[in-house]
Amino acid sequence: MDHLSQFVTALLASATILTLILATDLGRRRVTNMRMLRSVIAVALIIAIFVRSFPASGNAPSFQLVGVGVGVICGLIAGVLLPAHRGSDGRIYTTGGIGYALVWIVLSAARVLFAYGAEHWFTEGLIRFSIENELSGPDVYANAFVFMSLAMVLTRTAVLVTKRRRIRRSAPAPAGTEQPAAV
Repeated sequence: MDHLSQFVTALLASATILTLILATDLGRRRVTNMRMLRSVIAVALIIAIFVRSFPASGNAPSFQLVGVGVGVICGLIAGVLLPAHRGSDGRIYTTGGIGYALVWIVLSAARVLFAYGAEHWFTEGLIRFSIENELSGPDVYANAFVFMSLAMVLTRTAVLVTKRRRIRRSAPAPAGTEQPAAV
């Protein structure tokens, strides 16, 4: 994967994560351990494939942590937009709608657009920014985006686990009704 440009790397990683998340979360979906684990495994594989190095000089670690922080915030937003409820069968479901999809689509598109812009539109400005802020090369940016994705998926998963626990602790809904999760 070393021969791929930053744009192609961002495109492949973002498209993979976006496809998996939307395929498993859009519409009414049962909350299962495998559903949540599948997303985390996919992002871990993305990290294994696309994270080439871990720059640790200058401000690189801090910048990569900013990516994690942004991912946590976005994961919380996505989690709020993925309501959970107990179905009439007693099982727990989520309903992913257009707002939830838009959060993932916009962030995925932003990552890809940034990578494209870094190669074609604002290369010199990005190099200058990197030098001024002691950021050591393109891997810092790629890692920040991959870590942002991981943090977003992990946070969304933590929100789902929390919602599932709250619903399980509450009294079962009468037959034929659905009970929403408290946020």
